[in-house]
Amino acid sequence: MLLAAPAFAAEPPREVKDPHYGDTLFYFYQGRYFTSLTGLMTSQHFERVPRHADEAEVLRGGLLLSYGMHREAEQVFTRLIESTTKPPVRDRAWYYVAKIRYQRGLSAEAEQALDRVKGKLPPDLEEDRGLLHANLLMARKDHAGAARALNGLTSANTTAARYARYNLGVALIRGGDAAGGNVWLEALGKATAPDEETRSLRDQANVALGFAALQAAEPQRAREHLERVRLTGMHANKALLGFGWAAAAKKEPQLALVPWLELVQRDPADAAVLEGRIAVAYAHAELGAHGQALERYSEALSAFEKENLALDESIAALRTGEWLDQFVERNPGDEMGWFWRVQQLPEKLPHASHLTPLLASHEFQESLKNYRDLLFLAKNLRESGEKLVVYGDMLANRRQAFATRLPLIREQADKAGLDGFAQRRDAVAAEMAAAESSVDGLAFADAGQQELLKRLERVRATLATLPQGEDADVARERARLAQGALTWQLAQQHPARLWEARKGMRILDAELAQARQRHLALSEAAREEPAKFERFAERIAALDRQIQALTPRVAALSREQREDMQDLAVAELTRQKERLALYTNQARFAMAQLYDRSDDTAEKKPREGGPADDAKAKGGQ
Repeated sequence: MLLAAPAFAAEPPREVKDPHYGDTLFYFYQGRYFTSLTGLMTSQHFERVPRHADEAEVLRGGLLLSYGMHREAEQVFTRLIESTTKPPVRDRAWYYVAKIRYQRGLSAEAEQALDRVKGKLPPDLEEDRGLLHANLLMARKDHAGAARALNGLTSANTTAARYARYNLGVALIRGGDAAGGNVWLEALGKATAPDEETRSLRDQANVALGFAALQAAEPQRAREHLERVRLTGMHANKALLGFGWAAAAKKEPQLALVPWLELVQRDPADAAVLEGRIAVAYAHAELGAHGQALERYSEALSAFEKENLALDESIAALRTGEWLDQFVERNPGDEMGWFWRVQQLPEKLPHASHLTPLLASHEFQESLKNYRDLLFLAKNLRESGEKLVVYGDMLANRRQAFATRLPLIREQADKAGLDGFAQRRDAVAAEMAAAESSVDGLAFADAGQQELLKRLERVRATLATLPQGEDADVARERARLAQGALTWQLAQQHPARLWEARKGMRILDAELAQARQRHLALSEAAREEPAKFERFAERIAALDRQIQALTPRVAALSREQREDMQDLAVAELTRQKERLALYTNQARFAMAQLYDRSDDTAEKKPREGGPADDAKAKGGQ
């Protein structure tokens, strides 16, 4: 089996120049890919990411591909490639097309896309590109070509390089160079493993080497490889089975019983555990303990019957479909997407471990993701429909508020008397112009000065009625001096007050212009707002029709996907039942042999090509 790295990742820009693109990246790196995609498409529609146009298109195309929307993504990347986009962006576009096509099982189309990558990709993508190229070559049985492609990827101390070394070993073996392939797998099988992923890869390499040695009739070398496999890893059961067959091949059935007895204590849903039950009985028969062998075969038949009933229960539960809902409930995620992974098995399935082989298949994983995406879309459509109801209520409230407030605002505007204000402004402007031309300081006298002027006029009028005399003359002179001082003060303040008057006039003009603009906007709103309300209402109605049309389609597709997944699951468990029937026949045949040879000596070997050899051959596949 060839291994591949994750399919798609956004390349962060060195500097985010458009805030809306930064918002898109924020949701992307939060794992909220649907929100990221829809937000990005909205920003592109309103031309909010002009300085990241190419990067935004690459990201959008990759996200569309991750949802399996190949045609839409192809259009995105085709526009990128045909435009004046820089070559690095075009190469990344074709790389992502190839990667997702490969993950979707479209090997030929993926190879065509990968061939269009002309330059060097960023270092991490370039390494993965080599792995992808090798995988595609292996898919069309070009093992020699795959080996050549992998040769240049094995030197680094990275996870991708470790996969490259494993794949290179497999490619060489499948290409006929078993010795060369074993060298790579041997090195990987002995290497230190810094993390669980690498430890699992190391176990897989040792299991492959062990069974290859068994098929080559080299049991001692097989044991050396298999004893390196961890007892708690995902490959432990197969390693225990192979270790026992290696001991049996060396005519050491007593030693073979050690791993096999450990193996049969494990989950009976594992094919290696079921085969181990036959192997234990076979070992007892090899030791001459025919009574124990018959007992073990009988126990194996009982276990097979029990497992067969368990499979029937699982198949019955699978046909109800409730387990699919459990899959989604127990593996939550805010949004749909290619990156979703199953973490927990359903509770309502009586024997959930039966699904383990099924979960390891790419076909079922893709089907489960598609089903979950359809459920997400159904939920999204339902919530969107509810939001449209809210939008409709909001629109109705806006219409009512507009119809209620417009007459009141118009009435207030009419009371304000904008035309009267304009006339008063013109009169003031004329007075100010006359005062400026005649340099009349009295025109700009403030309230206090105007009061003083009035008092002086009253004083002068009173003095004019007094008879001539020294005191009256003194009073008249003092009044004249006060009048002159005030006139002189007004003359001195005339320039400053003229400037203030002009400033006030400019402010008045601006406010009058703003008032006129508001009055005009009010008139336009009275004409245009009802039309806007109608357009919003039409938009809401159109979206509602789309939702009403899409909802049954999504529901129908969900049902179809659900049925397909049930068929996949039932087919897998049916294959397990067929394998169980094969083991049952082998056990019964072996028991019949033991009964036939009950009078023979205990040292007599079982017939060649019997059930033990059949089981061993199956374990080595």
